[in-house]
Amino acid sequence: MRDSMRGIVEEPLLQLVPKRFDYIGNVAVISIPPELAAYKEAITSKLFSMRGNTRAVLNKVSKLGGEHRVADFELLLGETTETIHRENGYAYKLDVKKVFFNPRLYSERRRVTSNIKSGEIIIIPFAGVGPFVLPAAGKGAKVYAIEINPDACAWLRENIRINRFEGQVIVIQDDFENLFRTGEIFQILDSKTHKESQNGESGGNCKKVIPGEKIENGEKAGNKDFSGLPACSGPGKGTNKELQVQGSGFDRAIVPTPYGMDHFLVEITKLVRKEGHIHFYTFKAESQIPGLINEYEKMGLEVELYRRTGNVAPGISRWVFDLIKK
Repeated sequence: MRDSMRGIVEEPLLQLVPKRFDYIGNVAVISIPPELAAYKEAITSKLFSMRGNTRAVLNKVSKLGGEHRVADFELLLGETTETIHRENGYAYKLDVKKVFFNPRLYSERRRVTSNIKSGEIIIIPFAGVGPFVLPAAGKGAKVYAIEINPDACAWLRENIRINRFEGQVIVIQDDFENLFRTGEIFQILDSKTHKESQNGESGGNCKKVIPGEKIENGEKAGNKDFSGLPACSGPGKGTNKELQVQGSGFDRAIVPTPYGMDHFLVEITKLVRKEGHIHFYTFKAESQIPGLINEYEKMGLEVELYRRTGNVAPGISRWVFDLIKK
C-alpha cells in the first residue's frame, strides 16, 4: 500500500502509510493514522480500486476491546459492512464492524484442522463466527462452540446452516469463564445427552429472528440479503442439542485466546481427556517462550510443537502451542 501512495502522500508522511491491510469478503480494512487524515479519501480510493469486487472500505480506529472483542471502525466508503468471506472451502457470513475475524490466520487454521480425525469431540471457546468450528465439523468432528458476543454467535449459527453442519455443532452463547464459575461447563461434560426444543435446529441456545427484528444486543439482523438470521439468546438460557460426550473429556480443544487471558489454559486442561490435544494461542515476546514451555510441562502438558503465527506489536508475537495432556 505504501508504494502505491508514493507521489500522492508527501514524502515525510509516506512512512506512516500502512504497509498492510486486509480483505474480509468484499470489505477492505485498514488502519489510517490520524496524521494522514488529509489523505483518507486518496487512500480509500486506492483501496477500492485494487480489487474489483470491493463494496466497502473500513478504517480501524481502535484496538480490540470489551468483552465482545471488537474494535471501533469508521466506514469510509460503501453502505454495508455485512459480507461473505470464503476460506479453505467454507463460507462465512459476518458483519465486520460487529465481530472479530482475522483473515491472516487462514493457513494456521488449515494446519490445525489437518490434525483432526473424524469422530473427535472438540471444544472451541472464543469461537467467533466459526473459522475453527466449520473446518473441524468438516473433518467429521462434533464441536462445542462457546462465544459470548451475541452478534458473533448469531452469525456462527447462520454459518453452520449454510455450510450444512446442523447436528454436528452445539453453540453456547456465554462467557467461558462464567461457565466455569457456575459449574455449567462440567454439567455439559458429564451429561450423556443434551436435548433441545423441537424445532430441528442445532444449538438450542438460539432463536430465529425475522427480518427487521432486534436481537439480544438491540441491533437489527441486517439487510435483505441476511434476513432471518438466527440470534443467540442470553447466557444461561435455552437448552442444548442431543450429543454424546465422553465422560473422560474432550478429545481436542482449540483455544484462540484473547490477549492477556492465558489463565484459561488451566481451565481448558481440566476438560480434555488424557492424551488429548490442546491448540493454545498466546501473545508473548520470543524471550518468554522457554519459560512458557517449562511452565506447561509442570502442568502435565507435553509441548508437541510451537510456532509464531503473526506479529501483533513491536516485540510481541502471537504463538501457538500444540500440547498433549499427559
